[in-house]
Amino acid sequence: MTYAARSPHATHRWIALAVFGLAVFVAAAIGGLGVSGTSTEYNGLEQPAWAPPSWLFGPVWTVLYVMIALAGWLVWQRVGFTLPIWLYTAQLVLNAIWTPLFFGAGQYGLAFADIAVLWLLIGATVVTFWKVRRGAALLLLPYWAWVTYASALNLAIWQLN
Repeated sequence: MTYAARSPHATHRWIALAVFGLAVFVAAAIGGLGVSGTSTEYNGLEQPAWAPPSWLFGPVWTVLYVMIALAGWLVWQRVGFTLPIWLYTAQLVLNAIWTPLFFGAGQYGLAFADIAVLWLLIGATVVTFWKVRRGAALLLLPYWAWVTYASALNLAIWQLN
């Protein structure tokens, strides 16, 4: 499938970058709403030997969220609000609700179901982004890799706890 190219006005492009950044920030913030003490909770869980230290999550997600925002913005510039951006939005929503499910509600199984669907949606987003702007798809690959690792970690924690 090919998407029609579009050329948004320069001012709108920068506003859109801010909107994409804000959307990703909101997804991250929703993930943290009402969920305090995640580091303490994480450290109190039975974990596999390959689990990362809790301090690593903040820096990793900060970098990934910047890359996610840039990727969405780059594709939006080419095709606007078409299928690739709707897939992008859907994966961002699932990303936002994982933390409240896992930490806020302690629903490790439901969180695993969420992250499994999230993983599939990231894959679909990468495929559609690749058709529009390969650089944007490449920006999502570290995110997809981290979610792959996080999925395995979620599953292991669910089984151990």
